[in-house]
Amino acid sequence: MKRIEAVNDFVIKFANVNGTGSASANNMFAKAVFRMGLPVSPKNIFPSNIQGLPTWYEVRVSEKGYLGRRGGIDMMVGMNAQSMAKDIQEVDSGGYFFYDSSKPLDLRLIRNDIHFIGVPLKDLCQREFTDARQQQLFRNVIYVGALAALLDIEFDVLTGLVSDQFRGKEKLITPNVRALELGYYYASEHYACPLGIRLERRDAVGDQILIDGNTAAGLGAIYGGATVAAWYPITPSTSVVDGFDKYCKRLRIDPGSGNKNYAIVQAEDELAAIGMVIGASWNGARAFTATSGPGISLMSEFLGLAYFAEIPTVLIDVQRAGPSTGMPTRTQQSDILACAYASHGDTKHVLLFPSTPRECFEMTAQAFDLAETLQTPVIMLTDLDLGMNDTMSSPLIWDDKREYQRGKVFNEAQLEAMNGRFGRYLDIDGDGIPYRTYPGAHPSKGAFFTRGTSRDEYAVYTEDGEAYEKNMQRLLKKWDTAKQCVPAPELIKASKGSAIGVIHFGTSRDATLEAVDSLKAEGVAIDTLRLRGFPFNKTVDAFIEDHDTVFLVEQNRDAQMRTLLVNECLISPRQLIPILNYNGTPITAKQIREAILQVVRGDNIRSLRKQHPVKESV
Repeated sequence: MKRIEAVNDFVIKFANVNGTGSASANNMFAKAVFRMGLPVSPKNIFPSNIQGLPTWYEVRVSEKGYLGRRGGIDMMVGMNAQSMAKDIQEVDSGGYFFYDSSKPLDLRLIRNDIHFIGVPLKDLCQREFTDARQQQLFRNVIYVGALAALLDIEFDVLTGLVSDQFRGKEKLITPNVRALELGYYYASEHYACPLGIRLERRDAVGDQILIDGNTAAGLGAIYGGATVAAWYPITPSTSVVDGFDKYCKRLRIDPGSGNKNYAIVQAEDELAAIGMVIGASWNGARAFTATSGPGISLMSEFLGLAYFAEIPTVLIDVQRAGPSTGMPTRTQQSDILACAYASHGDTKHVLLFPSTPRECFEMTAQAFDLAETLQTPVIMLTDLDLGMNDTMSSPLIWDDKREYQRGKVFNEAQLEAMNGRFGRYLDIDGDGIPYRTYPGAHPSKGAFFTRGTSRDEYAVYTEDGEAYEKNMQRLLKKWDTAKQCVPAPELIKASKGSAIGVIHFGTSRDATLEAVDSLKAEGVAIDTLRLRGFPFNKTVDAFIEDHDTVFLVEQNRDAQMRTLLVNECLISPRQLIPILNYNGTPITAKQIREAILQVVRGDNIRSLRKQHPVKESV
């Protein structure tokens, strides 16, 4: 029988039961690979209940540094009887299925083209440990020890991780190391180790770190100057504010008095949360909230108020699968249109699309500058995949000389020197952005009320149609100004001129670039454009016009980014061929590669378009 053979380039997937303590063991495995100097990309696929349902943890090892999902499984660690039949079928031919052999494997599940590796985990646990909870938890640690022998993981790396995890709790170190030894020695004695897939130490990670996007965003809010966070807990965004809270306790404490220089409020719902953020921002604080799709729906009216009243507002949307409750612990890029046009009437919001934890850090900080410069809501759209999974990232760097961009704010002296009335909504500079003041800046000038209703340039209520129309046109002028402020797209040209282009954004980046690299090796040259912000600038229009065939990779059913590009760039939907993934797991390089090859070979361009019919724009 053939077997998959690869060094430092394989995919291993763990199939567990939620609530059995497998997460820490699987995380230990991923960190061990990283500590051996190898790029690693773990993806945690977990249910929304507390305990009992299947959960998976997929680990990509790639010495070349590919961090997206590849597609295909080389080894499955099958620890869940509920999903075992499906898990066995998922293994690629020639691959490996690891299981607990304390109970015989159902012969009906046997495949003749993969290798089965049985280790009696339960029996080993029961012989070594008497406590029932330890017996459950250490089954996971034992399989990590067995994998160390099977895949050639340096054992002292694992023991080092155990020592780090339980530093100060010495009583827990010894039994964990013993559990690792049980698995390691059993696998060494009963199987030819290492297997065809194995690890070799490299220095391929340099100074990179493992961090999740939500933590990076929370730290970015600190460095971006935020002092107020108001939010209502919702998966998968809660850990953004958790991270902010953790770093505030270290970095937002007055060194003299010990007083807190921040406020974190858990509101009664998402409406109250965004209302608090708008109020704090109007008052001069840098404030933000974090939520997911259902929260965006509830916040829409307030977002319209902030847009129309022109109040800086920062919102981090960690997207999940909808609609309604949908799959709250699965990933998607499904809030694009909801965020771009949140609220009723003619409303448009600035969007940011990070692809890495470092960009989560940088764009969160940038969002506060943009919100105050443009006096409008800024929404950063990340997703569960980036937000909650540890991802290899370049270090988070901050320039201490950087100054915050507070935008057009008149102080007391400027107001005092002003001739005539202060016009809150006057377009003095011709860029659509008026001047504002902080409440209380002057005893008379600068004090104003604003409402979610029409007003003139001096913030005086009016229902005059001409005044309303003039105000709405000025907001469009501001929108044009914003095109020069948001992060520019990232263009990667093929070595030779290419008639094929691929547009992608967010967490589709890594899988897209891997797919493009593999096609390049076969002589198919492809240019790529990564969207990093909305509104789109002329680079996007030019990229689409410069290529005969343009693919658009996104992770939702209805090709929402395609709709946004068609609407905003005034192009025909036939100019963009969608490559879509919306099953709740991150898109794979294999999916993207195969979709592109279908068209390149002339197989299926008509059927692709029929799958996603869109009326021509008028």
